[in-house]
Amino acid sequence: YRHDHGNPMSCQAMSQLLSNTLYFRRFFPYYTFNLCAGLDNQGKGCVYTYDAVGSFERTPFSCQGSGKDLVQPVLDNQLRAVSPLLVPPRGAPVTPLSLTEAIDLVKDCFASAGERDIFTGDRVEICIVTAEGIRREYLDLKLD
Repeated sequence: YRHDHGNPMSCQAMSQLLSNTLYFRRFFPYYTFNLCAGLDNQGKGCVYTYDAVGSFERTPFSCQGSGKDLVQPVLDNQLRAVSPLLVPPRGAPVTPLSLTEAIDLVKDCFASAGERDIFTGDRVEICIVTAEGIRREYLDLKLD
């Protein structure tokens, strides 16, 4: 991509590539429910969520995986997302969090899902993407 276009792949381009890849296999799908997150061209966070055949949308936040049904309500509650069905939209779409608060929320969500969902793994790798670069933190689950 860098050779053809002269710059690194943007998050928007990556999200479209993933959508095309999934859609190409729509008759024999991978049955993966993906999430692509990063920084957009303006330097703001972006999250794209997918279904099994490549349909996707940009959302303020999302989650995927076996613990999704446990985690998404917590995110909705803690981030105070306004219902997308309200017309006209009311309030801010997402409660702003500091970096530390966001990381703590992710850790709390995974700790909760790990206790209640047997398919959630034993360790979480959290990739923190900022303007300064990418940093990783790890959280061990199911220590009992």
